[in-house]
Amino acid sequence: MPTAVEVNFDGIPGPTHNYSGLAAGNLAETRHAGETANPREAALQGLAKMRALAQRGIPQAVLPPHERPHVPALRSLGFEGSDAEVIARAAAHAPRLLAACSSASAMWVANAATVSASSDTADGRVHFTPANLATYFHRMLEAPTTTRVLRAIFADPARFAVHEPLPAAPQFGDEGAANHTRLVGADGRGLNLFVYGRAAFGAAAPGPARFPARQTREAGEAVARRHGLDPARTHFVQQSAAAIDAGVFHNDVIAVGAGSVLFCHERAFAAQDLVLAALARDLGQAFQPIVVAGADVPLEAAVGTYLFNSQMLARADGRYALVAPAEVREHPAVSDFVDRLLASGGPIADVAFFDLRQSMRNGGGPACLRLRVPLTKDERDAAGARVFLDAKLHAELEAWILRHYRDRLAPGDLADPALLDESRRALDELTRILRLPAVYPFQLD
Repeated sequence: MPTAVEVNFDGIPGPTHNYSGLAAGNLAETRHAGETANPREAALQGLAKMRALAQRGIPQAVLPPHERPHVPALRSLGFEGSDAEVIARAAAHAPRLLAACSSASAMWVANAATVSASSDTADGRVHFTPANLATYFHRMLEAPTTTRVLRAIFADPARFAVHEPLPAAPQFGDEGAANHTRLVGADGRGLNLFVYGRAAFGAAAPGPARFPARQTREAGEAVARRHGLDPARTHFVQQSAAAIDAGVFHNDVIAVGAGSVLFCHERAFAAQDLVLAALARDLGQAFQPIVVAGADVPLEAAVGTYLFNSQMLARADGRYALVAPAEVREHPAVSDFVDRLLASGGPIADVAFFDLRQSMRNGGGPACLRLRVPLTKDERDAAGARVFLDAKLHAELEAWILRHYRDRLAPGDLADPALLDESRRALDELTRILRLPAVYPFQLD
């Protein structure tokens, strides 16, 4: 069977990137609510990470931002008139709704979908289920555009299946790949780990008391069924309620895995000893858990620095590199732990630090910004659109950002109707750069 190579599809932060503090449980987003953001810097920081990884030989691709403000949503909520009048009326009478419809949260494409490698699925195709993101209105708006974009890129039905999102009901709350990890045993077979915060219909350990548990077990089970995953190689594991209440709103804030390595905090999962034992049983001697004690990295420090929201990337020598936010190096205790981790000679061999502060202030680190898509050479060749990053595309995207993005945006600026026109011009040009068909509401009218 052809070998799949993981391609990192990174989201580009959109022109309306701002700090409105919309998601309870995301402590960074709440802490920075009301501050002035810099959309241009956010997009350039994300693009710089993409380019640096591509230069290290990591396959890298891009996913476009979404149209914001989302005027059709505001119309559906009773605001009438021209687009400018809709925005003005929403700003005057429901500024929080305008903020929700202006969120650039689609930049965090770890929530865009759950992806299954063709070697893991019953029909031998790569499967995608766009996340419904049903917990929060501002994120639920993303699913239709995400579905259109994925279907435009992965259009070959012989190799790809892009499903509809799950029903957008609380019982099937689905936050995408941020709660899914694919590990690989010595035999090269994939093992899929779905992490949930609560069970809607079945028994589960007690859930969080302070913040919502966004992902349900039922959502993971539905995705696994529709993707045709082997039940014997699929695990459903509950997230620690204490972690959620400490600000771990997705599993990728407390755990990251690649190959046979799982890097996690000791308080990542409920009944964690049983979880690790089950993974060791199914992965065999290849399994390499790195469990970080709270005495080394307190849970609050893990959340504050996003240590576990690092990307874990395979190196040519079989060991791994972490792509971590600069906040990890700046925190004395966490930085000291990382130094000791590297000196231990274990599977993590080096760490690259990136300044992603514009994203981090809204609660999204390196791993939030990327969707992992395992593709064989033939599957990659079959993908449509011009989304695979090279030096030429990087230069065009950088110039595009500099042409179209503002360098400051306060929450009050969302009332400016010119922002909508600026965003639409930018996105219209971006679809031409990426050779995408019409995917945005304003292009489909």
